[in-house]
Amino acid sequence: MPESILSYRESALFRAGEPHRILAGAIHYFRVHPEQWQDRLRKLRAMGANTVDTYVAWNFHQPRRGEAADFAGWRDIGRFIDLAASEGLDVIVRPGPYICAEWDNGGFPAWLTGIPGIGLRCLDPVFTGAIEEWFDALLPIVASRQTSNGGPVVAVQIENEYGSYGDDKDYLRWNRRALVERGITELLFTADGGNDYFLDGGAIEGTLATATLGSRGDEAVATWQRRRPGEPFFNVEFWGGWFDHWTEHHHVRDVADAAAETRKILDLDGSVCIYMAHGGTNFGLWSGSNHDGKKLQPTVTSYDSDAPIAENGALTPKFHALRAEFFRAQGVQELPELDPSLLTSAPVLPAQTLPVTAGMELLDVVRSAGEPVPGVKPLSFDQLGLDAGMVLYAADAVLPGLPDSPAEAALRILGLNDRAHVWVDGVFAGVLDDVTAAEGLKVTGTGASVKLEILVENQGRINYGPLTGHGKGILGGVLVNQRYAFHWTQTPVALTEWGAEELGKLASAEFQVDTAADTYLALPGFGKGFVWINGFLLGRYWGVGPQITLYIPAPLICQGLNSIKVLELESPGTAVELRTEPDLGPVEAGPVAAAGL
Repeated sequence: MPESILSYRESALFRAGEPHRILAGAIHYFRVHPEQWQDRLRKLRAMGANTVDTYVAWNFHQPRRGEAADFAGWRDIGRFIDLAASEGLDVIVRPGPYICAEWDNGGFPAWLTGIPGIGLRCLDPVFTGAIEEWFDALLPIVASRQTSNGGPVVAVQIENEYGSYGDDKDYLRWNRRALVERGITELLFTADGGNDYFLDGGAIEGTLATATLGSRGDEAVATWQRRRPGEPFFNVEFWGGWFDHWTEHHHVRDVADAAAETRKILDLDGSVCIYMAHGGTNFGLWSGSNHDGKKLQPTVTSYDSDAPIAENGALTPKFHALRAEFFRAQGVQELPELDPSLLTSAPVLPAQTLPVTAGMELLDVVRSAGEPVPGVKPLSFDQLGLDAGMVLYAADAVLPGLPDSPAEAALRILGLNDRAHVWVDGVFAGVLDDVTAAEGLKVTGTGASVKLEILVENQGRINYGPLTGHGKGILGGVLVNQRYAFHWTQTPVALTEWGAEELGKLASAEFQVDTAADTYLALPGFGKGFVWINGFLLGRYWGVGPQITLYIPAPLICQGLNSIKVLELESPGTAVELRTEPDLGPVEAGPVAAAGL
């Protein structure tokens, strides 16, 4: 078996036998348009990095059960790795299978987590059997690009932050064997939070343990010296920024603070990977969600993350500050001049306001979205084989009361995941979410049968913590006061699969372009919904913010006529705007800086 190019002894890291320090940044190929991969990698190299780190999102490659994993086009991870090599970067691959990453379902395909009774992230043979098939497809691409085969891959991660989830060390050892048996010969490592608790659950013998943290690096180094003697310290996720949830503010981190914390680790002879060096975008419906124990916290469409290389590729003040630290760690005090082309802002389209032509009513659109599936009880997304989008539930129910004496009743939903728009006999009754659903809506009845229609939106599957893999839709039932309503039909609204026929029913706007360029889409006056550009599902928008504009990269714009389609769930607007600058909303310090995580 070939020796790995990275090795360590006496707390020092070596590359091909020479002292080495990893100066890295994370860029996720699945969050960046492939025509922009090389630009972002080139900018990472210009920051002084010698390595790029990427997760592999299983569900991005194999969203449907039984279909072969897709590694073409946007999913061509081999090309991404090759481009990194062409820019002089080593590559760290983190194949999971769990990745967190604020990505839908933590990277797990919904068909996997929806298997009844499956044990996730443990030595459940149903779970590990599926991983083996996935690794059989993925790992030849990675293994063939290891340094032992002339490629740039220098290290591969085992699982991800397992110490914050479980304690099945046999599963971690199995994961390591699964990688080795499929040809991974480069350095293997685990990654966990920077204290004893996380190490207790996630570190295994004979395998380098790396840290994920945004501050208190000196304390983590001391912990490693005590718990992992002889191992070099590598902060594989230095949180130089943070992600955003809808209804919150845009999180930022002070430039000087991020640079100082980076320097602290480097001065202690540690290695660092900036998470994220370039965040990119949660295009489509790929943004995940968190849960704070009380309510769902869906992640916004942007994954800018206050990164040194912004969502649009701009070099921020944080880029220049971290560049200085990376070069300083290499003994270079006088920074080399940057290629002027890297400093040039990407071209943008002129600002303009576009009138919107109204489409069909929302209820009519979703009623015609597919074939209704019958069920005595409401069926979940997983039971319907739907990973993302929405489901329209419909049933007849009797609301209590008399013709001459109407009565109020509570229409309640048990186990609502996530957000429901409710109609009674075609009349909109209100919105429920995972917090308000148990209390319900007040509806008025006369003892007659009415048609209930409930449109449930999946706002992103949970990507972190014990609720990872939680189902979507109506998981309990629908109550009129304490009485269950039975005999439902479910119409899947598979937004990610919509083509010209479905999009032709939506509100629309058009604009002409001579030369493609970036732009930033704002939807003033709109409430909440989904937007497409030239048939590509750009992502979610929501008037509660913080995100105001959605980034449209130039490769999604075509010369000539361009089309915007909008599916609005709450309050349709009359115009959309193309802006020349991003607006990610009002800012506040991210939790890393605030809590010292």
